[in-house]
Amino acid sequence: MKLYENGVYLIDGVQIIEDDRDAAAKLAQQGIAADKAEAARGTMAYGILESHNISGNMSKLQIKFDKMTSHDITFVGIIQTARASGLEKFPIPYVLTNCHNSLCAVGGTINEDDHMFGLSCAKKYGGVYVPPHQAVIHQYAREMLAGGGQMILGSDSHTRYGALGTMAMGEGGPELVKQLLNQTYDINMPGVVAIHMTGAPVPGVGPQDVALAIIEAVFKNGYVNNKVMEFVGPGVASMSADFRIGVDVMTTETTCLSSIWVTDEKIEEWYQIHGRTEDYKEMKPAKVAYYDGCVEINLSEIRPMIAMPFHPSNAYTIEEVQKNLGDILADVEQRALVSLDGQVDFSLKDKVRNGKLYVEQGIIAGCAGGGFENICAAADILDGKYIGADEFTLSVYPASTPIYMELMKNGAAMKILQSGGIMKTAFCGPCFGAGDTPANNAFSIRHSTRNFPNREGSKLQNGQISSVALMDARSIAATAANRGFLTSATEIDCEIKTPKYFFDSSIYDNRVFDSKGVADPSVDIKFGPNIKDWPEMSPLPENLFLKVVAEIHDPVTTTDELIPSGETSSYRSNPLGLAEFTLSRKDPSYVGKAKEVQVAQKAIEQGACPADALPELRAVRDKVREVYPHIDRTNMGVGSTIFAVKPGDGSAREQAASCQKVLGGWANIANEYATKRYRSNLINWGMIPFIIPEGELPFANGDFIFIPEIRKAISDKLTLIPAYVVSADEMKPFNLELGELTDDEREIILKGCLINYNRI
Repeated sequence: MKLYENGVYLIDGVQIIEDDRDAAAKLAQQGIAADKAEAARGTMAYGILESHNISGNMSKLQIKFDKMTSHDITFVGIIQTARASGLEKFPIPYVLTNCHNSLCAVGGTINEDDHMFGLSCAKKYGGVYVPPHQAVIHQYAREMLAGGGQMILGSDSHTRYGALGTMAMGEGGPELVKQLLNQTYDINMPGVVAIHMTGAPVPGVGPQDVALAIIEAVFKNGYVNNKVMEFVGPGVASMSADFRIGVDVMTTETTCLSSIWVTDEKIEEWYQIHGRTEDYKEMKPAKVAYYDGCVEINLSEIRPMIAMPFHPSNAYTIEEVQKNLGDILADVEQRALVSLDGQVDFSLKDKVRNGKLYVEQGIIAGCAGGGFENICAAADILDGKYIGADEFTLSVYPASTPIYMELMKNGAAMKILQSGGIMKTAFCGPCFGAGDTPANNAFSIRHSTRNFPNREGSKLQNGQISSVALMDARSIAATAANRGFLTSATEIDCEIKTPKYFFDSSIYDNRVFDSKGVADPSVDIKFGPNIKDWPEMSPLPENLFLKVVAEIHDPVTTTDELIPSGETSSYRSNPLGLAEFTLSRKDPSYVGKAKEVQVAQKAIEQGACPADALPELRAVRDKVREVYPHIDRTNMGVGSTIFAVKPGDGSAREQAASCQKVLGGWANIANEYATKRYRSNLINWGMIPFIIPEGELPFANGDFIFIPEIRKAISDKLTLIPAYVVSADEMKPFNLELGELTDDEREIILKGCLINYNRI
């Protein structure tokens, strides 16, 4: 795999000419002028973005999406936010799936209340409602929503349908709210990186193997961060539609913005199978297209991979792990000291039995692993074999009921059941920590999307830790056939067939509620007792006191560490209830500290003295008054902030930001933000995304920061914000940086949140 240092010209979708000192001459030899600006318009991404941009300026995009989709731990908050902002009707097709909150009464709430809320909203506002266990969000979107040249926005980070010719993006809920209110998705024109493929995957190598190899190559250096990955080259044709989809869904783990692939007769056939031939569109770059970078991949050289805990980028070939088992396990344990903060004893070396790595669990599931071909391949490998009667278990979750029905018809489900594996319904739980939760200190291998720390049911505060490695369904099945001992699919002598898929839409025709875009205002929304409105949020004050209440120095902080997944998802419809879990697995003291500071802001809002509510503020305020004597409760605000080196990797869940906001957070301070979507979530909840240079930390946990005239600074579009670290004895000046903000984003921050922006 090769990462080019410079941009590249792609000629006829095949030939790469690097943009170096010889580029113009090489292009001229073929009668091509080196017009970089014109060639940049030749990418597939440019064409799709241009057709959806209403700004008239391709540097500053204002995107209107064709369709949207959400699942049941995001759609309640989205619709509640839109309702508070004046929603009357869904202006574009909006699909509400129920593939996350299917836990009955886990956590003391009843998830079906959220589902009934969704069904009633689909009727009232003109949407589509997919009942629980029918399909995971992204499989339904592939089967029923995707279309060539279209754009889809989803409130789940793995909203990726590029292999079908659809540019899709996963964002926090407020970005979907904007679309529901006929507003736009505002971004600068993103960079576009070519993923140029040659060769063909060898037998036993699956889509997860290809994806993990790419993630390992590009994640750490940020090569595709917030850019569009455009898959091109002759190697694409060697992969089936299902294979491409499996690679594509994992592009989220590179931190790219979106993805798009060339399409061909295999994708056209995929649309035919699904009864939607009119939605196929041939997608390919222009004869000459310019890319901001290029990843060159020879598919023939990729071998079965495993991403060891605790990130998809911590990837090796399975062969490497088998050869260097001791060293690699020691490295994982060393990484765990950082990721787990030493809160629990963590070891993987005890998984070594007779020189081989033993795992307790295998899972094939969800939008990444639950595809038809993945499960059929696993069934072929398991045919006539048994997983044994020891600790190892195997669960398989088809991504949709139509897939499940076909697996039963062609016998694949029977082969898996006969082996001792279990077939389950379409559910995303294994990906976010709510399904097949491993035992304490257990090691699970999964064809799913993530293996972050604290994700798979681990509860560090209770001394519980489990760990997950990501693998392809084929090697998981090979490991299962070997009764739990890590095995590459290329080690198994087995013919993996590719049976034809027959899509039967009858279950959707009879079970999915589809309003066909017709709203019925007479429908009353059904509210369960756990569904709560957002609390009132104040506009940004003229001057701001911030107390640092958490300090995180991990190289990257995931959204799972900001607000845990798993059992907390049952509180996603209750902003204050969910906020009790904020940073609970990273800094259990955070919630209490944030609330202590919040009482000062509440006192201001009630016309009382904030220093009476928060006595430690008095000396700080008095010190500030020596320089700024006019500061009083009429022109000041008080809130909390956290520092993290690089927060926001992973999920699109807006609650990573909104939970801080409802606890009185006014800002985050970071060296950089891991993803565009987390920074957007902060802004949409009225929180300021400050930046400080790496290596400079003028404050510590527990310090107060004073930012004079912050409201004026935001209004005046300052990018360098003067601030002070304040104690009773001194005021130490330093600067906070503020990256680019659109005019609308500044107004959202000034008004306190997106709800206020639309309502005030």
